[in-house]
Amino acid sequence: MIAVLRNHITNRLGNDLDNLDKVLTAFKHISTKRNVQLLRQGDTCKYVYFVAKGCLQVYIYDKDFNETTRDIVIEDNWCSELLSFGTGNPATENIRTVEPCELFAIDRQSFQTMMETVPQFDKVYKQILEASYANSVYRINTFVSLSALDRIKWLMEYRPLLMTRLSSKLIASYLGINKDVFSRLKAQL
Repeated sequence: MIAVLRNHITNRLGNDLDNLDKVLTAFKHISTKRNVQLLRQGDTCKYVYFVAKGCLQVYIYDKDFNETTRDIVIEDNWCSELLSFGTGNPATENIRTVEPCELFAIDRQSFQTMMETVPQFDKVYKQILEASYANSVYRINTFVSLSALDRIKWLMEYRPLLMTRLSSKLIASYLGINKDVFSRLKAQL
């Protein structure tokens, strides 16, 4: 499984591979079952996760304890609650496994050490931040302007694997649509 993380980092760095083994040893391999809570709102986020296999849900609960999904993170992507991870403050989001997962986790201290001692790691981190920000802004801006039916079409076009991997309830939460409305609209397609 470490080869997946190695390939991911290598693809981002090109030929600038000094200290790659040092970076890889900073990560801890974690195998999980489905529905494992990796982070709860109010706890401090201790890890940044790389998803080698599986799927994670990043979500919040509103005041009525309704679940809203901010992101679905699949293979070859990174996941964390970056504000909590960076500051040590309580997390405002939850992270759980949607499928059995193979993850690589790096804790805050190891992360800081890599940032300070391995220039290439800083480059990878900046790429991760930029991609995460761009994805969030794009999704928010896109979803604000789209009807519920158009959000489903967007998902089918841009993230079609999610339609076959996730429950209707989770997809509806991700799209910001009531589950019954999602089922009805999906049947129209």
